Amino acid sequence: MSDVDTAHWKRNVGLFLAGQTISLFGSMVVMYAVMWHLTIETRSGSVLMLSIVFGMLPQAFVSIFGGVWADRHHRKFLIMGSDTVIALATLGLALLMLSGVDSLWVIYAALAVRSVFAGIQTPAVSAMIPQIAPADQLMRVNGMFQTIQSAMMLLAPALAAVIYASFDIVTVFFVDVVTALLGVGMLALVAVPRLVRSTEPVSYFGDLAAGVRYIGSNGPIKWLVSLFALVMFLVGAPSFLTPLMVTRTFGEEVWKLTANELFWGAGMLLGGIVMATVGPKIKRRVRLMVGSVITTGVLVAGLGLSTNMWVFFALGLLIGITFATLNTPAFTIIQERVEPEMQGRVFGFVGIVMSVAMPLSMVVFGPLADRFSVESLLILAGVLLVGVLAAILAVPGARRSLAQVDAAPEQAADEAEPNEPGGPAGPSEQAEPARTAGADGR
Repeated sequence: MSDVDTAHWKRNVGLFLAGQTISLFGSMVVMYAVMWHLTIETRSGSVLMLSIVFGMLPQAFVSIFGGVWADRHHRKFLIMGSDTVIALATLGLALLMLSGVDSLWVIYAALAVRSVFAGIQTPAVSAMIPQIAPADQLMRVNGMFQTIQSAMMLLAPALAAVIYASFDIVTVFFVDVVTALLGVGMLALVAVPRLVRSTEPVSYFGDLAAGVRYIGSNGPIKWLVSLFALVMFLVGAPSFLTPLMVTRTFGEEVWKLTANELFWGAGMLLGGIVMATVGPKIKRRVRLMVGSVITTGVLVAGLGLSTNMWVFFALGLLIGITFATLNTPAFTIIQERVEPEMQGRVFGFVGIVMSVAMPLSMVVFGPLADRFSVESLLILAGVLLVGVLAAILAVPGARRSLAQVDAAPEQAADEAEPNEPGGPAGPSEQAEPARTAGADGR
């Protein structure tokens, strides 16, 4: 792995997390404010659907190439450049709206630009963390990052409402510009080693193909990504359908819908805190992930069986916790086991899974909710989650590969057969050796 500046890693991680918190806050405030603005101004479901398409699909597509760029270029500068372009796009939108141009297509274009550069930024962020944090602190840092993201899910809607109600949508855009630039400035102070490849890359598509081969031939990573996709798909539907069940079963009061979101967000916040606190002590991480998936399946089915609103909310909180105990170890395992110069591409594919699986889940389960009760769909999703997990673990290669993750490094090397499906990539498919140049991030 890369040579971390162990003498100043706390300073670097602190600046990184602080900058990401500020930048993420501005982005989420814009996300909520734009959604509310379009809802109030148009009252059109089609308009909201298009805003989601322009705001999410470009990121899913660009993440394919964003992962390659994160492995070919300096990740810190990719993050800073992406944040800067996003800020400029938001500033341009604000100035156009101030001048009287408020066409929907202007807003769609700005959302698309923001989504494109988020697709470049996100793999670089995840791949850069092992360059600034020691290996034995990755679980703690990822847990802290998860906590920050969850906290923003709780705080951003409230603050977005205050800013939007007190001023207007243009003011929200200016807030995002300022927070993005502050985040860029703080990241500029972080010393990040430059990753240097020992062999020159041939082409972007060659690197992309190498990333696909790497994931396909690396058993542990392949099954981890598959497990992650399964959970994103089958937990995506409950997270989107719970407001509908609240409305149909417990009442249409706004406070009930708000409480539902707060319980889910608080669960993810608590889960992040737990992982940041005790996560580094957990050695059997795959067992934790498998246990989290089984628990999540039982809890999701429990949502469908709930007849008491507060029990329903409590189950949502517990699901938020179990999601964090799955997400944080998964990212940490990838950061620990994937070669530094391949991490951008791997996290690029993880970004695609996260961007596509949950909306796809709603495409499947959403129409079913108009024909069947939400309760029955939640029970089905929970049962499927446990059932598909059992099917995956019944595959010898999957079971062997996942067990290999929990084994000691030397034992994992002895157990892995070069040509077995669950073993590591062969010589022609391994990433080129990487070395680290001096830190240049000051």
